[in-house]
Amino acid sequence: MVNDFPVVTVSDPIHGSRFSEPIHFTIGAVLEGDIWLARDTSGQELICQRLHNVPADDRSHFVTVADFTTDMQFSLVEPDSAPRTGEGITELEPQESDAFVRLDTGYFDLELCRGTAQGTGASKWGIRHFSTLSEGVDLLEGGDNAIGGFYGPFFTPENGLINPPEHIIADIEVIERGPILHHYRLTGTVPDGLLPELRGVRFAVDWEFTYGTPWFRRRYSLDEFQTTVNGRSITNKITVGDEFEAGQGQRSFTRFEAYDGTCFRAGDPYAQELKTEVAANFASDTPALKQRADFEPLLSDDLDSAHWDLYWRLFSVWENVLLRSELEEALRRVSATAHIRADLNERPWRITTNAVNVSAEDDETIFSGPATKTVEHDPDSGRAMIWWTSQPSAAFQIVQRPQSGWGNWGTNGENECPALPTGTEIKTAYGPFEQNWRKVADQLETPPIMRVLSD
Repeated sequence: MVNDFPVVTVSDPIHGSRFSEPIHFTIGAVLEGDIWLARDTSGQELICQRLHNVPADDRSHFVTVADFTTDMQFSLVEPDSAPRTGEGITELEPQESDAFVRLDTGYFDLELCRGTAQGTGASKWGIRHFSTLSEGVDLLEGGDNAIGGFYGPFFTPENGLINPPEHIIADIEVIERGPILHHYRLTGTVPDGLLPELRGVRFAVDWEFTYGTPWFRRRYSLDEFQTTVNGRSITNKITVGDEFEAGQGQRSFTRFEAYDGTCFRAGDPYAQELKTEVAANFASDTPALKQRADFEPLLSDDLDSAHWDLYWRLFSVWENVLLRSELEEALRRVSATAHIRADLNERPWRITTNAVNVSAEDDETIFSGPATKTVEHDPDSGRAMIWWTSQPSAAFQIVQRPQSGWGNWGTNGENECPALPTGTEIKTAYGPFEQNWRKVADQLETPPIMRVLSD
């Protein structure tokens, strides 16, 4: 290759094959034009998007995506001013009224929403529709839940069950938007709950989607905070929750594993206590239950088949259903009993190197120990969702409940205790990876090494 631009080399430290791998590189010159063409040594043409939200200096920052095995070299050729039909991320007609954008990334069909602050799963901000183009199965059919919300330490009995994704309308800002990369920043302020130290906390969630890539990236930034949950001091840790809705009798995923083996215990005493308290409140016919008519029709079936909202909404200070005194007393009863039950010897820790059939366990729920690489998968369909976190989460809550169709991957321990440090980068892959998920997890953890040889 002969031109005026330096050669960019890319090598894979784990010597595998990469597909639509994002590659960020910097050229030591100020270049004009938003889109550039590059060419590798085999003649493959690459589309390069110049980034704008970067430090102002005498350099130009780009991102491209490439397929390669072990290593590759490429160099910029020229600006590209001609529109390229069918190449790059495109925007689709949204499904939800609060949608900010619906994207065809060349691999995913996803919809990012601002939320409607109605206090239900269908009112959440985050990704409310999500599928691969090849499979075409929406993991959030109906938009009744979301991928990417955060909950603890705000969504705890101690704080009156404030649910940030359901209780606010978020703002979304475009950071980068082009054929290769869409980067959005979702921001807001968590509503005030019972705890003074958690009032006025601001947050930002950065989402990055690249063309054709079978994974996406995000990061959660919050004002610093310190509080107590489940009797433990919590400083700058959150619960990130990716949730799925497969419909009653169905499951999006049927197994869970951690990369180095799964240490877990089954059952969820806290959820059991919430169900008991719900039933007690309806049985009491208390006049303090001001919105009984809104909830009672939803309780015609057993609570295991009901939406998770029904376990907690009665006891949220934001909902204002119960009188404050009765709300605080109900949450005190739930917490006192759940804290004891969580550590009774009847729920022993178990260690396995096999996949855990979560729906065969008590409450279709497990709590597992620290990890950076985890997966939920389904042997029948071959689908798998894989998570890598740049810092370990100290605990996870996994739910795969066929009665309601609800699934959950959450970075929390028992009694809604948050376990993921704020600022952690999360990469999430999804596709037919059930057989090779560890290889995919290693690639999420270990990006290619990029070098610009010379200017």
